[in-house]
Amino acid sequence: MSATDARLPGCPPWPEDFAERYRRAGYWRGETFGRMLRERAGLHGDRVALVSGEDRRTYRELDARVDRLASGFKALGIQAQDRVVVQLPNVAAFHEVCFALFRLGALPVFALPAHRGAEIGYFCEFTEAVAYVIADRHGGFDYRTLAANVKTAVPSLQHVIVVGDAGPYTSLESLYRTPEPLEEPRPDDVAFFQLSGGSTGVPKLIPRTHDDYLYSVRASAEICQLDTSSVYLCALPAAHNFPMSSPGVFGTLYAGGTAVLSLHPSPDVAFPLIEREKVTITALVPPLAMVWMDAAKARRHDLSSLKVLQVGGAKLSAEAAARVKPALGCTLQQVFGMAEGLVNYTRLDDSEERIIHTQGRPICADDEVRIVDEEGQDVPVGETGQLFTRGPYTIRGYYKAETHNARAFTPDGFYGTGDLVRRTADGYLVVEGRAKDQINRGGDKVAAEEIENHLLAHPMVHDAAVVSMPDAFLGERTCAFVIPRGTPPPATSLTSFLRERGLAAFKIPDRVEFVDTFPKTGVGKVSKKALREALVRPAATR
Repeated sequence: MSATDARLPGCPPWPEDFAERYRRAGYWRGETFGRMLRERAGLHGDRVALVSGEDRRTYRELDARVDRLASGFKALGIQAQDRVVVQLPNVAAFHEVCFALFRLGALPVFALPAHRGAEIGYFCEFTEAVAYVIADRHGGFDYRTLAANVKTAVPSLQHVIVVGDAGPYTSLESLYRTPEPLEEPRPDDVAFFQLSGGSTGVPKLIPRTHDDYLYSVRASAEICQLDTSSVYLCALPAAHNFPMSSPGVFGTLYAGGTAVLSLHPSPDVAFPLIEREKVTITALVPPLAMVWMDAAKARRHDLSSLKVLQVGGAKLSAEAAARVKPALGCTLQQVFGMAEGLVNYTRLDDSEERIIHTQGRPICADDEVRIVDEEGQDVPVGETGQLFTRGPYTIRGYYKAETHNARAFTPDGFYGTGDLVRRTADGYLVVEGRAKDQINRGGDKVAAEEIENHLLAHPMVHDAAVVSMPDAFLGERTCAFVIPRGTPPPATSLTSFLRERGLAAFKIPDRVEFVDTFPKTGVGKVSKKALREALVRPAATR
């Protein structure tokens, strides 16, 4: 039994023979996040590590502030292995909080700014979180009000820590204090939890260790050719796996470069930052990439420093991919991966054909990839099947999810991603769709079952089925088919009901259709394929 398993129950470990293999191969080097930052501060002390608005943090300053904040967290009573839900926008405090918790051995649970009471309450309750870190306000939303509701409902939650006006809670700024020695976590300890984009109910929690995640970070930085001259723009929410580690801010810090944080990914906000900071690489989801390409036609800002635009989170059409270089003057890098592990990249020296028409190949020679049919048999090269994978940075199971893990992972440790892909003769993957009941709304993953369960709580809803519908901008939008109890209520009353239940805005159905019955498959299940094909009537939109 590994130390990870012994120290944090509920986190399935890698079998020891695999762990030893990954150490011998040099993937797992015994690094921790806290030590990594300390070493970079020693190597690049006066270089700028983070840019957030007018604030600029050198590596030495960042490391010192992290030390002070870690001691402040400890003084509050936060200990190693305590879970702390972190919900912050793209500000320097996000990374200071992360690294302070890493250094202390406490475990961030990364929530997105868009999450609301339904999600945050679940994260805090399920993890037995002792603290919740928020901004005072962001995007017109007051997170302190949300925190008040959650704190009342979750007995374990002792502290609400606020960036900005803390009101009745603890100000983050008040926690920076004289640093004291701290016991460093082990490299095979769980470092944090990310959220799955799963297809069943609320998100599952993904435990990532220092060893496995830092390998992914290091290898991603190498593939993306980052060095001390690299300037990465974090335009997507910093808590997403993509801008965190592929190579993201963590990869940029690993390489000794500079990470620039943007509070919004719109061209109006991002383009001036690219010009001012001489950004060399950034990452977007497909809808944003198309917005940027359209905006670039009339751009007033100098984007010539931008060398690489990464696009991931959802499939980018070949037509859109072909427009990137002419529109933005930079190389496209397609990225296909998941917070559970496996990440694929097109390489910067790949042919235009590969870059435009594939979603890349895996990071690692020991990323094992199987593409199988419905009977679990491997399909020939070039044929479409379901993707299964295991490797040195792909988890062996979700946190406290034994029943689900038995479905999501094979007995020999392969993770079933739910993606339908095909593999080219040279080992590149082409994404063809999803096998799981999940909608990919512009990179935001929506589990149909979660929305259905909320709809079923409405007194006027007899049954509900949520499906995807194609959308030229987002790739997919959501449609809720509803069998009402009696006279159908206004569609707006259903969407208002979902908002009142604290659902994130991206989960609210874009369209509501009332029907008398659902079409059924031959075995009596609801035929979501038939429902998708029925999406021809005018929409009753939110």
